[in-house]
Amino acid sequence: MNILEIRNLCKVYGTGETRVDALKDVSFDIEQGEFVAIVGPSGSGKSTLLHILGGVDVPTSGSCNIAGTDIEKLDETKLAIFRRRNIGLIYQFYNLIPILNVEENMTLPILLDGKKPDRKLLNDLVDKLGLKERLSHLPNQLSGGQQQRVSIGRALMNNPALLLADEPTGNLDSENSKEIIALLRKFNKDNNQTVIIITHDDKIALSADRVITIEDGQITRDSGKMSAKKDLSQMMREDISTERSAGHSGRKG
Repeated sequence: MNILEIRNLCKVYGTGETRVDALKDVSFDIEQGEFVAIVGPSGSGKSTLLHILGGVDVPTSGSCNIAGTDIEKLDETKLAIFRRRNIGLIYQFYNLIPILNVEENMTLPILLDGKKPDRKLLNDLVDKLGLKERLSHLPNQLSGGQQQRVSIGRALMNNPALLLADEPTGNLDSENSKEIIALLRKFNKDNNQTVIIITHDDKIALSADRVITIEDGQITRDSGKMSAKKDLSQMMREDISTERSAGHSGRKG
């Protein structure tokens, strides 16, 4: 069953000489329970794609269907409600509310929806995230890894159809990065949670079941894990070759 269906998605910024085609006729499906990494160089369009999937930006044309809803057809109010109830967002810089403690940050999306938090789900998430002894702590009393765990818990409090992570380890050291990815993997496996990660990190990409590569606003590769290893190795060789060529050119000058 497809939880996400993207068809002919385009995103254009500006007009005339300042026109930028951030996404060009992008189409793909993601099934319920997949763990997908989206990779590509800076400016390739991957963050634009994630923002559209997350309902924080709208496409110029094309469709984005999440759990049976074409979100590009929703007005601003309905889109905000849909996003809050169906999409979990994890950011590189956590985006926690500094005056709220761990429990309050995690339950904020539920309270904004006018509902009472599910205590059983909250306790389960807190336990799995290792935050049981930190519920009354403010963000500035937590390490970076702990803050990102709170961000993950907040994103999962509504049992979202999609969990979207934009460079979730970009602000963490290698040890905390491994722990965060392991947690996302655990929720993916244990709860059949669909996870999409934007990353520059090849190791994180290779932990996914599927890797989608975007270059110049278009999908250039869509691979399973084994194929992705070959593709990423080839991309690294091409990058090294380009750097060497640039170095030779510089010396000639």
